[in-house]
Amino acid sequence: MEKVKSFHVSRKVIWGSSIALAVLASIPKLFDPFSTPGDIIINSSITLLFSIFIWYYNIYSLPKFSSQRTNKSLFNWKLLLSVIIGIVIMVVLVIAHQELFEISKMDAPIMFELRGVLINFIVYLFLHLLFQNYQTQQMGMELERTHAVNLGAQYELLKQQVNPHFLFNSLNTLKSMVDIQDPQSADFILKLSDFYRFTLESRKLDIVPLREELQILDSYVYLLKARFEEGFVLENNIDLKQYDSAIPPFTLQLLIENCIKHNVVSLDKPLLIKLYTEADFLVVENQIQLKRGVLSTGVGLDNINQRFMHLVHKEIEIDKNETTFKVKIPMIYDNRNN
Repeated sequence: MEKVKSFHVSRKVIWGSSIALAVLASIPKLFDPFSTPGDIIINSSITLLFSIFIWYYNIYSLPKFSSQRTNKSLFNWKLLLSVIIGIVIMVVLVIAHQELFEISKMDAPIMFELRGVLINFIVYLFLHLLFQNYQTQQMGMELERTHAVNLGAQYELLKQQVNPHFLFNSLNTLKSMVDIQDPQSADFILKLSDFYRFTLESRKLDIVPLREELQILDSYVYLLKARFEEGFVLENNIDLKQYDSAIPPFTLQLLIENCIKHNVVSLDKPLLIKLYTEADFLVVENQIQLKRGVLSTGVGLDNINQRFMHLVHKEIEIDKNETTFKVKIPMIYDNRNN
């Protein structure tokens, strides 16, 4: 699990802003004809030390109460406590500089106190803004993590929906062959075994090379041929250069199965399915000869579409006219099998 990044303020921000406040506080002294370089240095020193203290005090206290009071008012008792402590610290700094540099005359203490309160508000507001931005980023990251977990869970469900569908149809085919005592039943069982061995090996994979998908497709076509004989025809015209691309496992089987589900497949009216590439798409095309009474729910195509959206953020394309039905799936040029 990814470790949550803790709230942090850069030292450059702390020291840079403190030096800037010290310089700003000393500007009036530069235009005072009675000020000496020593006065300017002492004035800047007090402001600098006070600013640094206020930064670190608020950094220590802000996360402790802001994380628990995000819906409360920006101004609360913690800010009041910070102002009170700041006043005390400013008094201590002024007295310490008087004693250290043996200064008998300095600006009125009230001026330093007002300056301290102003610095306190500036630092508090800026730090509060930084912390709120940090919380917003953390919430965004958490939402992204949650979204990724949900997508992963949905995708796993999509993959799990494929296998039972294949198994149901394959067992129905085997039953039909056994009923008529087809001599190819043994070969069918072997091909079925090979097919489901591949199913077990690839069930945890998001994508497989197109070459492997086509190899297992050969076994699947054999299973279909055993049932439909010459009533089922598959033409593979995929460009050999595309064999090294990738595809979600069982995509082609699911598309072919979808064709068989909705169209008449018989010796009198063979179903022709073509596989070929077109630009950056792999196309599965079949002639339309719809079965009567079969309603399309779109679940199979929606399953495939969601898998591609999850993997490459691209949708499949459907091109339909009076005679042909085409499904175009994006080519994936990625060898990740994770």
